Amino acid sequence: MNRLWVRLSLAIGLAVILVALFPHLWRIINPPPETPFRPGMAEGLSDQQFTELRLMIRERENRIWINLSWALLAGALMGLMVGVLLSRGLVAPLRRLEQAARAISEGDLTHRVPLQGSQEFRAVGHSFNQMAQELQRAESLRKNLLADVAHELRHPIHIVQGNLQAILDGVYPLEMQEIAGLVDETQQLAALVNDLHELAQTEAQQLPLFKQELDLVELTAKTVEAFQPLAAAQEIQLSLEIPPQAILVAVDADRMRQVLKNLLNNALQHTPAGGAVSVSLQRAGTGVELRVQDSGSGIDPEHLGHVFDRFYRADPSRSRQSGGAGLGLAIARAIIQAHGGEIEAQSEGKGRGSVFVVRL
Repeated sequence: MNRLWVRLSLAIGLAVILVALFPHLWRIINPPPETPFRPGMAEGLSDQQFTELRLMIRERENRIWINLSWALLAGALMGLMVGVLLSRGLVAPLRRLEQAARAISEGDLTHRVPLQGSQEFRAVGHSFNQMAQELQRAESLRKNLLADVAHELRHPIHIVQGNLQAILDGVYPLEMQEIAGLVDETQQLAALVNDLHELAQTEAQQLPLFKQELDLVELTAKTVEAFQPLAAAQEIQLSLEIPPQAILVAVDADRMRQVLKNLLNNALQHTPAGGAVSVSLQRAGTGVELRVQDSGSGIDPEHLGHVFDRFYRADPSRSRQSGGAGLGLAIARAIIQAHGGEIEAQSEGKGRGSVFVVRL
């Protein structure tokens, strides 16, 4: 009784029945006159003829009302049947949506709703399918995140554990060189855990920012200068284009430096020897725009929307030594968004370089 189609059927049937009963109700409220003749019509008739004529007219009227009643009753029943069919057809998309929602709640994220019915139902179904697709993508990223975190943690842990066991067994000598290697691995572990902690803080909107007005030109110049030896060692030309005047912006200096370092690391990792990386800073309207461009491997169009995802790798075979943990760009986006800015990746395709643009 609480089903929507039942309610609609009853409402439609009740409306049809009320329409069918209206003439009878009207006849009860406003009964016809006892004498169905206008003045002067019964002149010249005897009393018996007058009575017979009146009875005949009454009988004909009753027959008409009976036929009309049956016709209205049949119409009411047909209307009720049409109402049932119509209401079931109207709620069918809702029933499919209910089944799809139950399937999603049970873990079947591949379930989709067929786009049928009126424009409104199609719009709801399209929105539901988009939601299911995003949930499926988020679940896939969650599983990949767990697998990648386990992989990134397992590698240095195995190295530390193996080297320590070798030292205990006397295979490796207890020398400063071995200890330095172990320290490097623990630093990688600490950096990964710190990156994950920062991402968790930004997603919870709890990343602490200590904003102060500083010269973004000076910060950019010093950060790029610190990367010059690394670029030279990789035989990559690193250039800088900045305006002569200062650009004062209220930002967290350490976080902005971290963003630029992550972008430069990413550019140098994906640029082969003999390539070039350029950094430019300029005013853009009422804001400022920072661009990091490289002539490296580039990004396929289908990967552009995912380069800022955690642990996302356009090439699944990329190793941690050649590609890093895959958190640098995710952290950069989180920091920029925490500053109220935006960051985007641009590329014309594989092998044609890429550009990362930061707007504040």
